[in-house]
Parts: sequence; C-alpha cells; structure tokens
Amino acid sequence: MNFGIVVFNQVEELDFVGPWEMLTMWSKFADGPTNCLIVGQTLDLIVCAKGLSINPQISFADCPPLDYLLIPGGQGTRLEVSNTVLLDFIATQARNCKAVLSVCTGAFVMHAAGLLSGKKATTHWGSLERLRALGDVEVVEQRFVQDGNVWSSAGVSAGTDLMLAFIASVAGEKAAGKVQFAAEYYPASTKYGDFENHAQAPAYIKSSGG
Repeated sequence: MNFGIVVFNQVEELDFVGPWEMLTMWSKFADGPTNCLIVGQTLDLIVCAKGLSINPQISFADCPPLDYLLIPGGQGTRLEVSNTVLLDFIATQARNCKAVLSVCTGAFVMHAAGLLSGKKATTHWGSLERLRALGDVEVVEQRFVQDGNVWSSAGVSAGTDLMLAFIASVAGEKAAGKVQFAAEYYPASTKYGDFENHAQAPAYIKSSGG
C-alpha cells in the first residue's frame, strides 16, 4: 500500500507533519501502509510556511501509483492552484486512489484538480467563505468531513484528527486506537481566550463542549 503526501513551498508544517505522524505510527504499530511517501514536484529543498526546511523523498516523476493521497494547505496553495504540473499529478494519481484527503486550504488545490466539485468539504475557518464562493462545494463547518472517497479537514491541527478518523474507517477502530495510544494523542478540551465566540469561529467550535 502506498500513501503519498504532497508538499510544496510555503506548505503549512503541521498540515502534513500531524497526518505524517499518525500515518507512520499506523505503519509501525498497526499494519498500515508499506510506503509512506513525502512527494514533491522535484527533490529540491522546500521551505515551509513557518520556515522549516524539508526534502521530499520522491519526485512526481518517480512516484509510484498511490493508493491514498493527502494534500496539505498553507500560504503556498494560493500559487499551487495554478500549478498545472502539480494539478496534473494529483488528478492522474487520484484516478487510481482509494481516497484523496485534504487538510486546511489543501481543499482549494483538490478543487483545482477537479476532485471537489459537488462534494461536501471543509477548510480553515479563515477560508470558509472563499470555499463557499467557488459555488460548487457544499461547505460543512466540521473538524473533518468525509464525502465518499474524498476527505477534508479544517485547519492545521485538524489534519491529525482527520488521519485518525481515516485510519479507523479503513483499518478499524482497534488500529486507530493503537495509533492514538502510541502517539499519546488525547487532546485537552480546554479552550483559551473565549475565541469560541469569535465572529469567524466555525460551527464545530461553537457547539463543542469543554
């Protein structure tokens, strides 16, 4: 099984590192994917949104057929939605993928690749109206959303929850539980600073307890 995560300049770090952590824990502890691949257009150094530098493991040209593909977000998506090489790679791989996932504003790249029209989806709270403005996406204000073989999540940290839910869906709750336990991922419910009442707070924050 091949699971790929696409990266690009100005990608948001936690958008891909959070899912990567859950993904590789799945592989290590619960018979997850044989190959977990960080895929770049080339093998050139990538500078992420907050300044972290990373090296892709494999290029688009050398990437094998993927069973699953995740597209993170970040400021770089503003340019990548017009990157025909990236969009062609995603669209081509998606034809054989069992599922395609996005985190944060990766939803806009997924849409530009022709994978989100007519689907339910979500994105970072700051881009919900922009996603609605596309006109052919049913925007749902949840931490993550599944619509058939298309998954999407809210911003940054939400990608970790997306990946755990995806693992539970694909491999079962026991596998997801092993990953969650290995990662000690049991988020506190504390909310700081009353931001759940912010005018732009998504519905899932306003309605959740804690």
